[in-house]
Amino acid sequence: MGVGRVPQQRSSDGIAEASAGPPLLASRLAPPAPPAPVLLRPRLLRRLDDAVAGALTLVRAPAGWGKTTLLATWARAAGEESPAWVQVEPGDSGQRLWAYLAAALRGAARGEPDAPVPAAPPRPDQLELLAAALAARDRPVRLVLDDLHRVADPAVLTGLEFLLRHSAGRLRLVVGARVDLPPVLHRLRLAGDLSEVGPDELAFTTDEVADLLVAHGVPLPAAAVARLAERTGGWPAGLRFAALAARGRPEPERWAERFGGDHPDVAAYLRAEVLAGLPATARDLLRRCAVGGAVRADLADALTGGTDAGQLLAGLARDGGFLHRDDSEPPWYRPHPLLADLLRDELAGLAERDRRDLHRRAADWYADHDRPAEALRHALTAGEWDRATGLLLTHWPELVPYERAASAGPPPAPPPAEAVRRDPELALAAGVERAYAGDTAAATARLREAMAAARSLPAPRRDRFRRLATTLELTLARLAGDHPEVRRAAARLLATMAARVPTGDGPGDDPTAGRRPDGPGPDPGLPTDDDPRTGEDADVRAVAGTALALTDLAEGDLRAAGARFAGALAAARQADRPRTELVGAARAALLHAVAGDLVPAEETARAALAMPPCQGWSSRTDCGYAHLALALVAVYRDEPAEATAELAASGPANGGPAVGAVAALCRAALLRDAGEPAAAIEVVLRAREELPGGGELADRLLALEADLRGEQGDLDTARRLLATGAPDPAPVLASALARVELRAGDVRAAGYALPDWDAPDAAGWPLPVRLGAGVLAAVLAGRAGDDRRAGRLLERVLDLAGRQGHRRVFTRAEPAVRDLLAAHLDSGTAHWPVVSELTRGGGDPAERSPGGPQRALDEPLTERELTILRYLQSILSNVEIAGELSLSVNTVKTHVRNIYRKLDATRRREAVRRARELRLI
Repeated sequence: MGVGRVPQQRSSDGIAEASAGPPLLASRLAPPAPPAPVLLRPRLLRRLDDAVAGALTLVRAPAGWGKTTLLATWARAAGEESPAWVQVEPGDSGQRLWAYLAAALRGAARGEPDAPVPAAPPRPDQLELLAAALAARDRPVRLVLDDLHRVADPAVLTGLEFLLRHSAGRLRLVVGARVDLPPVLHRLRLAGDLSEVGPDELAFTTDEVADLLVAHGVPLPAAAVARLAERTGGWPAGLRFAALAARGRPEPERWAERFGGDHPDVAAYLRAEVLAGLPATARDLLRRCAVGGAVRADLADALTGGTDAGQLLAGLARDGGFLHRDDSEPPWYRPHPLLADLLRDELAGLAERDRRDLHRRAADWYADHDRPAEALRHALTAGEWDRATGLLLTHWPELVPYERAASAGPPPAPPPAEAVRRDPELALAAGVERAYAGDTAAATARLREAMAAARSLPAPRRDRFRRLATTLELTLARLAGDHPEVRRAAARLLATMAARVPTGDGPGDDPTAGRRPDGPGPDPGLPTDDDPRTGEDADVRAVAGTALALTDLAEGDLRAAGARFAGALAAARQADRPRTELVGAARAALLHAVAGDLVPAEETARAALAMPPCQGWSSRTDCGYAHLALALVAVYRDEPAEATAELAASGPANGGPAVGAVAALCRAALLRDAGEPAAAIEVVLRAREELPGGGELADRLLALEADLRGEQGDLDTARRLLATGAPDPAPVLASALARVELRAGDVRAAGYALPDWDAPDAAGWPLPVRLGAGVLAAVLAGRAGDDRRAGRLLERVLDLAGRQGHRRVFTRAEPAVRDLLAAHLDSGTAHWPVVSELTRGGGDPAERSPGGPQRALDEPLTERELTILRYLQSILSNVEIAGELSLSVNTVKTHVRNIYRKLDATRRREAVRRARELRLI
């Protein structure tokens, strides 16, 4: 169909079907041709196919998000089932739009009797006739209304809503619009008859970005594709601008790295299609808020001097696409990356005095809200030198970067040389700000300037300067990945604690100071709890300990990292440094989860997520470690839905290859459970390539790959992977080899390979490894016909697993384990409810979470009493229970009496019933 005219007609019942106005354009009654090259997006086409089963489908996003392209592609792909189409244009009156609706619905009749479609704004009786005619159709009519936001006549929307309600589901309306539904259509959302496709779904995925670039003839490496997807936020129009502009360039990869909102085509489009339609107050708000990367309503009010920023920001974010709102309370708002570039360009058009004032206001707000890194950047940009130095002196531990921060605009200019000569710590402040932003070259230059200017500092300030300079040296070494220098710098920083204690050797020191004349007592020369030096020393221990822990983690020494994080976390809490505490808590939670200590992992992770620094975008990376810890906890508890959700929430926790290995263990386990072993192997292989050297995580990845290949029947490859040649292989590798041999049917070889999981040194193994070896030992005992030994081993594994809520070791094990559990249930176990549930293969995760059952007891049961309580469910006598637990009968009887007393019971059956009511068993 071209742009020809549609002939005007009359209906058989005499209702006018066209007005006497201008002829209808055929081009408005057919989907437009998508822009070339056409890129099909199957996931969105399937989404629309599913959505049109309902009455109304809303494809809503601002300009350039590909609404019309998607709808046109979907309509054209439908072939014989293509929907009716109406393109709404600016200025359409109700009469004009109903004329097009009449033509579209007539065209959708497909041989069925004509419906009486009015061409002018219809009367109620005409709407009823049309609704009845639509309801009488054999097949639903699908009608696309593109750019519905252009409709200015509320009567049109009221009529459409009436038809949707009264056409017996025979009208399926698909709407493209830039804004949310008008109020008259909101009742469809409440009734559940609305499907929505918004900017988040319309945004290109990384794979779709790669496909689009290939279609335009500019393929890029994977890293450049990911960078372009991040810079554009998946915005379809921005990506097409980028692809078109990259054609013919000699270095498209390098050009794509620099692509941003300052590109002329992008800037012109955003100004015309996004900013031009905003009220002047909203546009001024966005421009002033461009001094920072993200804003809250109260920060925006501080920047503008107004009181209505919350309402304006919420309204701008409601339509999505170019202003994103997070889920914290109060919410933070962040502009689309390309829009942020444009707004910063517009901000640069303000007078320098006004820009400095905005940065001063921002520095004040951030300092008042315990966000020193942002406050320091704005103070330096505003030229507030004393304020910048003061922020460094007060908040230096919280200014240490642990992840590369996202850029929030151009860097502050270096302080003038004269100001640095007066105050060398100002140069340190500028260096710390640059290190926090990841600009190590500029940070190193500022450090050198500071060192040169500090030679004339008096002794008291020299000590303070040394501590701050050493901290910056430590930071730069860690950012450079220079682990030996990290350890040396950490030692120098820790030495500054001792340097502040009077020794009696320096000028003015009294060798007898600190000794009480009347005998023993606190030494005034050493810091006490209420001495400010106690807090300073805690700061030093927190910063140095965290740096060393991160180094241990990067080197794969998980045990050392865990111990250092514990010490650094305690020091951060003592010094009241919430961000440093978050860094330690989130990573400590992850290490607990890797070790299989699920209860402390979950508690520490949830405590980290509740910390104030986790609110808003600025610390989302740090919080990602806590989410990753919870994902691993859910994997070991066999809660795949929870694990998938937490893994998604963890985002790109860029903690280096070690953290990537943990995420890979999580992701591969979920793929394995979903029946996708090939994808799981691919995930493991990528993680192994990125993980340098050996260590526990490398061994666990290797063991997982061997398990996956063994499950696929590739036993030779599995054996080859595990053939390390070491006389004493790591327990996880030995256990994996035992599983491979058992799958091969060689029980003797499996028993020979299996490590002694119950030896004293096995207590130091990661609990998942130990549990897996214990279950395998029980299977081997069962294969050997020693059922009693198999039962004892299984009971021991259940004891170890139950304390932390491990279930995966049973639920995802080979079928022989379930047979063992069933036999164990019959012979008697202290874990009767758990084993019963495991053999049934179900259970509510909420009912098996550890830690909650004893809340209703005035006096909780001890661990031993809980163990004996579980045995009381069985038919075993006190004598037999004593034999199972290697206790005396009198000891068992004493525990039983205590159980009865605590549960307010007088008999065994009553105690069991009461315990089950309390979910103790």
